[in-house]
Amino acid sequence: MGTISKQWACKNKYQTSNPFNSRLSWAKMDGFGQAIVSKPAGSMQGIKSKGKSIGVIRAFSEEQEALVVESWKVMKKDAAELGLKFFEKIFEIAPSTKRLFSFLRDSDVPLQQNPKLRSHALSVFAMTCECAVQLRKSGKVTVRESNLKDLGFTHFKYGIVDEHFDVGKFALLETIKEAIPTMWTVEMKDAWAEAYTQLAFAIKEEMKPTS
Repeated sequence: MGTISKQWACKNKYQTSNPFNSRLSWAKMDGFGQAIVSKPAGSMQGIKSKGKSIGVIRAFSEEQEALVVESWKVMKKDAAELGLKFFEKIFEIAPSTKRLFSFLRDSDVPLQQNPKLRSHALSVFAMTCECAVQLRKSGKVTVRESNLKDLGFTHFKYGIVDEHFDVGKFALLETIKEAIPTMWTVEMKDAWAEAYTQLAFAIKEEMKPTS
């Protein structure tokens, strides 16, 4: 999944080893001291896209679905604030990603007071969580108020790479962990990580110019 630095973070759980040129080079660890890197194991199946291996996908189980649904019910009422926290974590890990958003490039408005960021953050966070909730029921990745082709083209247009998806995964798991500390377990983390992995894979499959 791109170039991942071999340097591991201790205090802040991540460390940038490169001042972010066109790609990212970084390492991060989750709250259980494990690297967030997809590795083949058990029932997981290797996935290739356009001849390139991009990770592994495993079946989303009934138990994982229950964990995601239960936790989303708790978080949903605070989705606006959690969405903002999600993006703040992304920008903290990878400051250069701010340049991907036209409404942030030349803005002096603090992130928490930027109405366009708040709206976008809520939309993205809610879409990600709603997608996870329906993953097993529908048997595939579906998104509301948009479609995968549009999402894929938008990510292609702005030059999103695998490492950006990795940053998003780490930020999402950290945001959820802080939002539901008493519910957070290894199983909960695995459920949300798998849901995000499947969404990211579906978007990557559509990352191409419009025909």
